[in-house]
This record gives sequence, structure tokens and C-alpha cells, in this order.
Amino acid sequence: MSDKNAIKLYFDNLAGKRDKWKRRNRFYHRILEKHFSFIIPENSKVLEVGCGTGDLLNSVKSSMGVGIDFAGSMIEIAKEKYPHLTFICADATDFTFEETFDYIILSDFLSSTWDIQAVFHNLKKVTNPNTKIIISNYNYVWEPFLRFTEFLRLKARQPLQNWLSIKDIGNLLTLENFELIRVERKLLFPKYIPLLNLIFNSLIANLPGINRLNLIQIITARPCVKSRIEYSVSIVVPARNEAGNIENAILRTPEFGKHQEFIFVEGNSNDNTYDEMIRVQQKYTDHDIKVMKQTGKGKGNAVREAFDAAGGEVLMILDADLTTPPEDMVKFYNALADNHGEFINGSRLVYPMEKQAMRYLNYLGNKFFSWFFSYLLGQRLKDTLCGTKVLFKKDYELIKKNRKYFGDFDPFADFDLLFGAAKLNLKIMEVIVRYRDREYGSTQIKRFRHGWLLVKMSLYAARKIKFIS
Repeated sequence: MSDKNAIKLYFDNLAGKRDKWKRRNRFYHRILEKHFSFIIPENSKVLEVGCGTGDLLNSVKSSMGVGIDFAGSMIEIAKEKYPHLTFICADATDFTFEETFDYIILSDFLSSTWDIQAVFHNLKKVTNPNTKIIISNYNYVWEPFLRFTEFLRLKARQPLQNWLSIKDIGNLLTLENFELIRVERKLLFPKYIPLLNLIFNSLIANLPGINRLNLIQIITARPCVKSRIEYSVSIVVPARNEAGNIENAILRTPEFGKHQEFIFVEGNSNDNTYDEMIRVQQKYTDHDIKVMKQTGKGKGNAVREAFDAAGGEVLMILDADLTTPPEDMVKFYNALADNHGEFINGSRLVYPMEKQAMRYLNYLGNKFFSWFFSYLLGQRLKDTLCGTKVLFKKDYELIKKNRKYFGDFDPFADFDLLFGAAKLNLKIMEVIVRYRDREYGSTQIKRFRHGWLLVKMSLYAARKIKFIS
């Protein structure tokens, strides 16, 4: 009997005892279910490869859930437990399915897989450009401890263990044209004891450095799609007391995309900003220009109302102070259209700045928030506070739909969009821009009042994104 057949026989024989072992380690499995449910929005189309008896697939509340496993006895139990889901007995290296999926789960699967690269190769048949692959596996530093728990019969004995590092998995994904988006590490203490769970799993396990010792590694990846598609674009320009910059927003923005729509949103100005918007709209009839008055206060409200009214496939924010040059908007569009990322963020902190472009305390604040958010979101961010952000409208609709998780907490729109994009595991890419002095008006930012508000929002986000067990 080949080793691969021996693995299949092992899981067939394990099927009847699977639920008993899961009950014995129910805290571990409950943590997995919680984190997969956090990552995967409800009513997504989900495929689980190596689904076992179907408990994890059932927990994510999909609109269409399909489980694949090569152990027929596992599949029979899964069908009986969850008749509303679809279960197929098949090998992960050669199964076929006519649908593509929003999310593909491989949980505790790679450790007992005979040919991991062949599995990744086969997954391309059921992915689309927006599919996310979510992988959970054991941290290899736990190998001695887990082998000891198998010896003590606290954990089911495995016939084969592939002990993979994050880099190993990343390399295998790259070979099959997938790219790694982010890595989360969870569970420092794998048994539930109330106070210890709070201390170790909710707090200590999420600290930088220490989190590399956690038991579970949760990896998100996506397909690398090279084809270029042209999109229609909505460029949103929120403006308060920016009358002198309105016309330049039109004149200095280059043409790109198959259609451009400008949406000017006036925000309770004390100057003639709204009148200037109307004048520019009437003067440049060769441009598709819409003018709105926001119904609430703050940039966040203005952006959300404009995004709801936008007709473009791509949504872009261009701050009316034009300190991020309109000429650079084509770079943001190209990054999205060429599929280098799914959420494009501006970065002003690389090139030297003009002397009045950003005050020193603002610069230090940006540096702090860039480090803190890179840690929180699991993706590198150099400048979280650059107002220029670009994403697909279809992804914004998902962020909006899931906004209830964070609530309406952000008056600026920057964090609301970043947190939402990170929760959806969108690939965040930064475009480097040169930050310019204002040519008209004065800054709307109140350093200390707004700075304290940003700190409070950051701590709130840490609780909602990172410090969960």
C-alpha cells in the first residue's frame, strides 16, 4: 500500500471517532471556527478542501457551502450532519467543480497532504480573480509538544506531518501563481481556563514578537491575475472652504479609464466653494461632473454619500486641498487595473516634502499610525492618513455591508475603509506620491483634537481586529 493510500485509510478509520476527538479539544476547534467566521463574510460561496465531518464549513454560514474530502466515511457523516451543504468524496489534487468560490478553506489540511503543490495547482480551476484562500496550520515550533500530546492520547495521532513554515507555504503558493496577503497568529494557550484565556490568548498572544510562538497560523492568499481590464471611474472630491482648488481638480487630473465621473461634495463651507463647483460644472460640459451638498458633517459622511451616488466601477478619493497631486491619480488607477492590489492607499512619507506640506508633529503621528496599523492589519502600511484611497465599488459595497461590525466610528473615512478592507482580506498596496504645499486655503486638521480622536479609534480597532481570542 502506498503512503498516500495509508493516509486515506487512516482518515477513513478515524471518521467514527472524529467527533470524540473534537470534543476533547473543543476549545481549539471553537477558536478556529470563530476566526474563520470573522474572516469570511456570511452568505459567501465557500469551498472547504479536507472538510472532514463538515463542522468548520457549517460554522461560516455560507450561501453555498461545498466540502471535499478523500475519506468516504468522513463524507457520509458530514452529509448526515449537514444536509443543507454539499459534500463530495474526491482527491484534492484532481477534483472538478463547475463553480468558482469566494473563499476556499484549507484548515489543518496541509500537514497531512501528500502533494501540496498539486493541490494548489488544482485549486486554480475553482478560483476567480477575487477568490481568497484561507489556510490554517500548526506552527512548526509546536511539533515536540504536539507529538507528546499524541503520545498521551490527548490528540489524535497523525500518520504523516508536514511541518511547514510561513515561508514554505508562501513559496508553494508562488509556484502556482498565488500570492500571500496576510498572516495572523493565534492561540498561545490551547486549553480553556477563563482567566488564563483572557491573559494569554486575548492579550499576550497578540503582542508583537510573542505572537510568533502561537499555535495557529492563519494565512490568506489570492490568485495572481495578470490580465488588464479597463474600468469606469468615479473621482470623489470632498471640499470645505476649498473654492480656489476646485477648477484645478478638473484641469490637473489626467484622463484614464473608460469613463471618468467627478463628484464634488460640498461640506458646509464659509467661502464660495459650492458656487465654484457649480461654475466649474457648467464650464466643463465635456466632463461628467456631479455636485452634491453633504447632509451631515465631516469628510467621512461626505465620502460615504458620494460613494453611494457614484456610478463608476472604481471609487477614488481626491482631497480638495490637492496636496496629493491630481496628476498622480493615474498611478492609483493603474495599480488597481493591473491587479497589483485590491485597495490602493497613498503614501506621502517616502519622497522629501515641500517645507509647509506637513508639520513635524503630524509627520511623527503618521509614522506612529503607520507602524501600529501595519501590526493591526497584518499588511504593510507606511501612511495610513493619506486621504487618497482607491478601491472597486463592489468591494466598497461589501465594506458597507459589514460596517455594523465596527460601527459608525470614523469621521474621516480613512480608518473606516482601511479596517473594512483588512477584514475582507483585500490586498492593500501603496502608491508613493510627492506631498505638496497647499496652493489655496488652510488645513482643516486640528492636530491635538484630531490626534486624540485617531488614538481612540486605533485602540477601538485593536480590540475589534487584533485582541480577540
